Amino acid sequence: MAYNKAMKQYSIQELEQKANEIRQDIIRMLLEAGSGHSGGPLGMTDIFTALYFRVLKHDPKKPKWADRDRLVLSNGHIVPVRYVTMMHAGYIDKKHLPTLRKIGSILEGHPSVHKIPALETSSGPLGEGLSQACGFAMAAKLNGAEHKYHVWCLTSDGEHQEGMTWEAAMFAAKYRLSNLTCIVDRNNIQIDGNTEDVMPLEPLREKYEAFGWHVMDMNGHDMEEIISTFEEAKAITEKPVCIIVHTIPGKGVDFMEYDYKWHGVTPDEKQAKQALKELQHEL
Repeated sequence: MAYNKAMKQYSIQELEQKANEIRQDIIRMLLEAGSGHSGGPLGMTDIFTALYFRVLKHDPKKPKWADRDRLVLSNGHIVPVRYVTMMHAGYIDKKHLPTLRKIGSILEGHPSVHKIPALETSSGPLGEGLSQACGFAMAAKLNGAEHKYHVWCLTSDGEHQEGMTWEAAMFAAKYRLSNLTCIVDRNNIQIDGNTEDVMPLEPLREKYEAFGWHVMDMNGHDMEEIISTFEEAKAITEKPVCIIVHTIPGKGVDFMEYDYKWHGVTPDEKQAKQALKELQHEL
């Protein structure tokens, strides 16, 4: 079987170190690009590290392997973390990292399947990813393949202000898509401010439960908790699963953490130098 078993051999400490290295590469990438998003990618680095190096069933040498887990990124603006993680996992050549958002680059500001075949979907307009993930999960169920692979959908908390997300939530519950897990990045920020000021989302857990989902909460920066929660999610067999991941936007960089103003901007040279210094000190 083409499953990359080597990914399972990473210890918690090694995963934490890998996440730190990925954060450093994100900073370097964003500095070179001069545009993009900082807060979300840094906040979700531990999640992507856990997925690609411990949880997902995948093979970088066979990116379209039929039995691979599907990973749908709905909030495409945080794609720098996916690009860097995929580079570390063997999908993308490191030479491409400095080309983020540049004309002709395969690393567009929002991911495109036309540029990187290893992706499942292109993403840009927020709110569409969960519907797309439902399609993958439903197709697997209709084809008798629901036990061969799992569908993971990463979403932002802010996009839950859009109605299409809740239509998908109803669909998934009706058809008992237990092969689907929705991961909500609950970092409490969006481009215009804090989510609860812009358009309150709470009680978010109770909303998903009312829609018929199995819901879990977890600390998005505790690697051991991340791994165990993901494994538990795959064991749920009667309904779709929503994991509300509590993250710190800008995680690892003191002057970025919790500040919504870093949602859609990148560091300048001085700020990048300070950010790398902090991350290297942590490592």
